[in-house]
Amino acid sequence: MTIGSRANGAYDLLVAGGGPAGTSAAITAARLGARVLLLERGRFPRHKVCGEFVSPEALGLLRSLVRDDGSGQAMLETAPDIREARVFATEQCLQFPLPAAAASISRFDLDAALWQAAEAAGVDARQAVAVHDIEEGTTFSVATSEGTFTAKSVVDASGRWSNLSSAAELRPDPSRHWQWLGIKAHFNEESASRSADLYFFDGGYCGVQPARHGRVNACAMVRSDRARSLPEVFSLHPRLQQRSRDWQQATEAVVTAPLVFRAPRSLRSGVLLAGDSAGFLDPFAGDGISAALHSGALAAEALADFWRERMSLKQAGRRYQ
Repeated sequence: MTIGSRANGAYDLLVAGGGPAGTSAAITAARLGARVLLLERGRFPRHKVCGEFVSPEALGLLRSLVRDDGSGQAMLETAPDIREARVFATEQCLQFPLPAAAASISRFDLDAALWQAAEAAGVDARQAVAVHDIEEGTTFSVATSEGTFTAKSVVDASGRWSNLSSAAELRPDPSRHWQWLGIKAHFNEESASRSADLYFFDGGYCGVQPARHGRVNACAMVRSDRARSLPEVFSLHPRLQQRSRDWQQATEAVVTAPLVFRAPRSLRSGVLLAGDSAGFLDPFAGDGISAALHSGALAAEALADFWRERMSLKQAGRRYQ
C-alpha cells in the first residue's frame, strides 16, 4: 500500500539527482511505500569522474538496492574484486591487505543499474529534467525544465557542482592562481593488478585500479598548475610514468573542476542533502560511493514516519542529521 495520494498532484518525495545517492534514496523510499519522483538532468549511461572504488561496507546495501534488476546482479557478479591497496610516495611503496574485498564498478554501469532498479521499484524516474529551484511551504514547490511539481519532502542529491548550491559554496579560493581538477579515463593494461594503487606527487595524486575487460581506471585529483591532462599527471610520478608507458586509452577522458571542499551539512531549508550535496570526501579515502549510497538510504528511512504523519518534517530532519 502506498503512503501518499497523488490526487492533488503531490508526491511523498522528490529526489533531485539520479546518481548513487539519489537512486538509493528513491529506491528505499519506494520500497517503504512512498510515491517518489526522481529527476536527473543528464542521461544514462555516461562516464563520470570517479575512482569507481566500492568499499566493502557498501556492497551489501548495493546488492539490496539492485536486487530486482537482473543486469545489476550481473554487474556485481562480474565486477573485479580488490583485496589489497598499494600507496606509492616517491620511491617508497606501502602495501597492505583490505579487511574485506572491495569491488571496482564503473559509473557507466553503476548509475545505469541503479536507475533501472529505481524504475523496477515503481519510482517515477525521469531523465533530462533539470531542477531549477525549490521553494518550501506547506509542501515543496519544485520548478524544473518540465514544469513545477509539488512534494511533501525533497532530497537534494544533485552533487557538489549543482545550480541548487549557492555561488559562495562553489567559489574556489580567490587568492590562488590554480584550482583542483578531477580527471579520469580507462586504459587497456595487459596485466592489471588486483590492487587499488595510489600514486602521490607534489600537487595531487592518481588512483589506478582494475576495471572490466582488461582495463584499469586512472583517476586523478591534481592542481591545475601541475597538470591538465592524464599524460601530464602520469609524468609527475616516475613509477606511474613507467607503468603507463604502454597503456592504450580505452575511453574518452572526462574532467570536472573546480573541486571545492566545504564543511559537510545534512539539511538546507527543510531539504535533506545526500551524497556530495551533503559533503565531498577527499577521493583517496575511497568512501565516496559508500557515503552516497548510505546517505540516500538513511534520508529515505528518516522521512518514513513523516510520510505516515507520525512526526513533523523538522523532526525527520533531526533524525537524519
